[in-house]
Amino acid sequence: MDSRRGGHGLGARGAEVADVHALATAMPHVTCVRGSAGNPVYQVGGKSFVFFRTPRPDATDPRTGERYDDVIMFWVESEADKQALVDDPDTPFFTTAHFEGHPSVLIRTARLAEVSYDELTEIVQNAWLSRASARRAAQWLASQGLR
Repeated sequence: MDSRRGGHGLGARGAEVADVHALATAMPHVTCVRGSAGNPVYQVGGKSFVFFRTPRPDATDPRTGERYDDVIMFWVESEADKQALVDDPDTPFFTTAHFEGHPSVLIRTARLAEVSYDELTEIVQNAWLSRASARRAAQWLASQGLR
């Protein structure tokens, strides 16, 4: 599945935070655990694939220096997938030095609507695929008619 995107298509709606929760929960074998601050962490087979971060010093407003309190992390399959998202000026995805070499991208919920619902669906599904066991991934792909 290709994670690169352009603009919203005609009639496409921007993604919302509730969509992240619904899409992550809809994937098979998913559990939601709570981080130390009660933040949701979606896992498959004990491996996180979508993680609502708490404010951290690596993600701050460049003008005020205040820590962002609305960052979501999505795992990605590869460094190439990560770079396709963070290097594309048409996407709101970013990374920080803390995540250098880590297969993930970040997005602020304040900018989530810049991603279409369909694009978010693909991001969440790809995040799940990157962390699910090979057997679970193959079963899900087959159930979707993708392999």
